[in-house]
Amino acid sequence: MAPTSIPPPWSGLLVFQPVKRRHCARCGRGPLPLLVLEEGAPRCLDCADLGHLVFLPRGDTALTRRSREASTLSAVVVRFNRRQSRYERQGVLVEEAALALAEEHCLADAEARRRRRARDARRRAAEDVRFTEAFAREIRRLFPGCPAAQAQEIAAHASLRGSGRVGRSAAGRALSPEAVAAAVRAAIRHTQTPYDQLLMNGVPRLEARRRIANDVESVLRDWQLREAA
Repeated sequence: MAPTSIPPPWSGLLVFQPVKRRHCARCGRGPLPLLVLEEGAPRCLDCADLGHLVFLPRGDTALTRRSREASTLSAVVVRFNRRQSRYERQGVLVEEAALALAEEHCLADAEARRRRRARDARRRAAEDVRFTEAFAREIRRLFPGCPAAQAQEIAAHASLRGSGRVGRSAAGRALSPEAVAAAVRAAIRHTQTPYDQLLMNGVPRLEARRRIANDVESVLRDWQLREAA
């Protein structure tokens, strides 16, 4: 059985996926794929009066929620992760009839959920386009000499959703001059200096940045002072 010194953070009935071979302390059945602890001793699901329940793996939030709502009796299934030193949820045990009913409901509104996901995706895509355009305009305002096409490329790269780049930071979303300049500086570093080649040749990152710093600042000054093309 997994260590019990760290209690699982779930309330209600708990069922364990053992990490070692265990047998039921009452009927001797085993090794057990699932067990319940009663007074520190392992019990099979039948001996724990849970044998009529079926296992629903985690992964489908709507199905899990509806199954538990429809099930008079349910339990959370957990397993101890030795590397993380914690219990992790693996799924739930629910009544078979409740699972079947939940599956019917999920199938019935699957099309509605698909349409909602599609609408949300279109909305996020439109928001991303507007934000990228705003980021590109801010680049051109701060650096009027930056070619329009290059400003658009920098903005698209920096503002890519889920990228973790400067454009998706709080400062980037607020279009702060510092964040915009950081995106422009990074683009210059990679596209108009030998920075990448230095890294490929084994030059340490900070040393490579030091070597090309003047080149980057030169382009920045040029774009700041030069009129828009």
